[in-house]
Amino acid sequence: MYVPAAPAQAAPALSPVGILSSAPETLAAPVHTSLKVRSSQLNVLQDSHVTIAGALLEDRKPGERGLVVALQALGNHGWRTLTRAHTGAHGRFRLRFTPRQDGSRWLRLRFSGNTYMLGSRRRLGQLNVYRLAGASWYGGGGTMACGGELTSSTLGVANKTLPCGTRVTLRYGGRSVIVPVVDRGPYVAGREFDLTEATKRALGFGDTGEVWSTR
Repeated sequence: MYVPAAPAQAAPALSPVGILSSAPETLAAPVHTSLKVRSSQLNVLQDSHVTIAGALLEDRKPGERGLVVALQALGNHGWRTLTRAHTGAHGRFRLRFTPRQDGSRWLRLRFSGNTYMLGSRRRLGQLNVYRLAGASWYGGGGTMACGGELTSSTLGVANKTLPCGTRVTLRYGGRSVIVPVVDRGPYVAGREFDLTEATKRALGFGDTGEVWSTR
């Protein structure tokens, strides 16, 4: 016997499902930073300490603790990190590095930044690492071994082994000059450089003694 089917019940209307998002409505712009140098010593003897003190600032205000500031030197393959330090109170830091080799190189400070702070860099200038070298001076005239005539205004040094034209930074009594190797000598035991008359005057050097040399 045929029994008519009961009319189907209408499905209840589904309520719209809300979609929740954990993303903030707006993202804060990264904070600008800068590096302030309070003190630095860029002329040191080999195996002495290089110390740089400063502060990391956030939009010109003192920074926070625990951020990493690096001291970097420029080499043949780019910038290389020499040492790092963490910031303390008010973003202050102190970096300490002991160079083992004489010579000159450019230094900078670097803060790499993080998710809410922009990185920053600051050039420090040239680090000159010296060693002590015995020196004397000479004058007069004549032809120099590297070419040219020696006069009272010739800036340079004589050295037995450094190639002609090699630039040498010399320091004496707080004064410094950068001069080329222009001649050969001295041929006295214990002396590495003969300063020309003009170099002697520029340094305020006496007759014999020790100078700081980067080569």
